[in-house]
Amino acid sequence: MRRIHHVGIVVNRLEDAYRFYRDTLGLPLVKKATIPDQHVRAALLGAGESEIELLEPLDPSSGVGRFLARRGEGLHHLCFDTPDIVKTLTSLKEMRVELLDAAPRAGLAGQIAFVHPRACCGVLVELATPASASAADVPAPLRLKRLVIGASDVRRASDVLHSLFGLEEVAMNGGPRSMLAVGRGAVLVVPSEEVGGTEGIGASRNRRGHRAAELEPRRESSHQPLLARRSAFIAAHR
Repeated sequence: MRRIHHVGIVVNRLEDAYRFYRDTLGLPLVKKATIPDQHVRAALLGAGESEIELLEPLDPSSGVGRFLARRGEGLHHLCFDTPDIVKTLTSLKEMRVELLDAAPRAGLAGQIAFVHPRACCGVLVELATPASASAADVPAPLRLKRLVIGASDVRRASDVLHSLFGLEEVAMNGGPRSMLAVGRGAVLVVPSEEVGGTEGIGASRNRRGHRAAELEPRRESSHQPLLARRSAFIAAHR
């Protein structure tokens, strides 16, 4: 995988979400569209080499609509950028990985396909091969630093992410956690009890201070004097 392409966040209304992600954090709007087959209005905002995808459900009975009704606004999925989605899907099929999409289809991120959360330790993973230049070419004051995943078995979850997507372990702090590199970002796998007892990325901050996703100032940002004093966090429920 070349990078974390984006993290998907379900919201009630795109216009309301823009006030935080675009106007407060300064993330530039890269692309937006209505996607009829997914029953959503979606927008991609730049965050360094990655993006933040905002999803507004148009049908309460759709998958995203049911997610919003059941869990409220928050993190929904993780998307990896792969150079050849057809080749990646073929490899996963050969490993008998459970897929939600057996063939690529058009999405806001390019040609996309989803892997079933059961195959990824509770994480809904999207794969995307972008059709053209994306957020990496759009200046943004913040970049996606890391995404936190809760797991009942940290070692198993790390091994699964490595075997399916080639993520390499780069740091262990001596505790029951695993850091996996992908592009300039990272995925931090922690015990589920550290993130509210939830497996996957749908976890909010808890006593150890973990957030589901962390944005940090880009060194080259013109907003650096203001942003250097803080990092921005995205929790499953703002």
